[in-house]
Amino acid sequence: MNKPIQSALTQRASLAAVLGGVCRTIRLAFLPAWFLICGPIAWLMCSANDVQATTPVGATPAATEPLPNIVYIICDDLGYGDVQCLAPQTSRIPTPCADRLAAEGMIFTDAHSGSSVCSPTRYGIMTGRYSWRTRLQKGVVTGFAPSLIAAERMSVAGFLKSQGYATAAIGKWHLDFEYLNPQSGERYQQKQHKTPPVGARIPDGPVDRGFDYYHGFHHARNMKAVIENDRVIEHDEEINMLPRLTGKAVEYIESRAGKDEPFFLYLPLGSPHTPILPSAEWQGRSGLGRYGDFVMQTDNVVGEVSAALQRIDATQNTLVIFTSDNGCSKAADIADLARQGHKVSAHLRGSKADIWDGGHRIPFIVRWPEVVEAGTQCDQLICLTDLFATLADQLEADIPPGTCEDSVSFLPALHQEPITSTRAGVVHHSFSGHFAYRQGPWKLILARGSAGWTKPQEKDLDASVPKAQLYNLDDDHGETSNLYTAEPAIAQQLLKQLQADIQGGRSTKGPSASNDVSGIVLWKSESGKNKGNKNSGNKNKGYSSKDNSSPRKSAAPSGEGQR
Repeated sequence: MNKPIQSALTQRASLAAVLGGVCRTIRLAFLPAWFLICGPIAWLMCSANDVQATTPVGATPAATEPLPNIVYIICDDLGYGDVQCLAPQTSRIPTPCADRLAAEGMIFTDAHSGSSVCSPTRYGIMTGRYSWRTRLQKGVVTGFAPSLIAAERMSVAGFLKSQGYATAAIGKWHLDFEYLNPQSGERYQQKQHKTPPVGARIPDGPVDRGFDYYHGFHHARNMKAVIENDRVIEHDEEINMLPRLTGKAVEYIESRAGKDEPFFLYLPLGSPHTPILPSAEWQGRSGLGRYGDFVMQTDNVVGEVSAALQRIDATQNTLVIFTSDNGCSKAADIADLARQGHKVSAHLRGSKADIWDGGHRIPFIVRWPEVVEAGTQCDQLICLTDLFATLADQLEADIPPGTCEDSVSFLPALHQEPITSTRAGVVHHSFSGHFAYRQGPWKLILARGSAGWTKPQEKDLDASVPKAQLYNLDDDHGETSNLYTAEPAIAQQLLKQLQADIQGGRSTKGPSASNDVSGIVLWKSESGKNKGNKNSGNKNKGYSSKDNSSPRKSAAPSGEGQR
């Protein structure tokens, strides 16, 4: 293949007809010309990490072989077009470490976050379940409230722990937890504490949801509060958080040297989300301003993690996943970046918060030398909710009851085989709680506009515009030609399946399940000017319909005022 990835996407219909949607191998000799030119540059820029290339075997390890380590790196607000190897014609920010990871592994071109904003996506990763089945019907959580993950629900970390894994989370949690006064046990209230006090105890955080160890923070507005395990241990400046997380991740990996038990490291970074604060040594490196610098510093985490794995001789049998929780935020000044030739969403329409693909189609790169052949690409549809079922499949373990209602194993894709799924399609969800449904090339959107931050928004459009959108992404990956009125039968079929997936409590086959709330509103713009579900729990303490990187706020260097 001698065309860029986004060009290949426009030919998906013909490729699917020939290959049946199966992943295809891209030998290094046939990579895009851009990569052949820039690949050596990426290699040199990451050479300080001393990561050696590996020879893939391409076969699943036998049951008697050691279980694989798992490192899951999820960036915050990193757009599909922010990774240079994914969009070589429109990306201007160097990402040598992610590019090298891709050259040594597999790129997924049709991977989606569970939502176009933060908290819902992270819930889906941890539980294998869509977040709109909970009290969180739109927006994000803000802390100082009970965990969004119910105490009785097993997380992917708890599952892996039951399979003999050591588990650690280092980074941004953003799934709610409470802060208690360590002396009285009383709950601290958000309105009295902009930053949780040092010493505050956390009764329902990551170490109570399956992790042996945690170091990080809750969300951007509380980034100064550094948490270890179940305590706020200190207050630190926000600019120090990314270096802190990088160092802690390396420290944890190196601590696993010589240990018999495998490990799961969940590394949810807080970057390049606001506050956009690249460290001094990274400032000015990209030539595209602070956002570009911060993306480069975020990319460096991949290199540091890879180098640490190499030092403990764990590269071969470690599954590394690099992804993002949603698209790029407008707080990055998308228009200014575009004027400099950088398109944060590449060929996709929209960005963070939107129901269009730019809001939730995200980078997804997998390296696992013992299983995944280097230089490969997969065009099959997956969702970040799929981690849980994939790991259960790899471990040949039963999926625990009460989990994985919306999770499908993409393990076959790692072997360049078709994914076998009982899920009919993937449900998309926007910042404002609007739904969309994707099945094959077809995408139905139950909204007139972006359902997020990009114009036109719902308030900008009247009844003269069709109340829904329908796109054939094989022919129209930019979502520009609305076929809702032209293809009513397809629209009705997708709507019916979406209704079934919502009402049934699960989108996969399995034990009966139910949603945590009743009366989930399907047509948000048709129900009281998008006020959402009266039964959704949106008024619960800790809920916010305002994301922490609202485009109405600037990315001030100090981090003050960020939402």
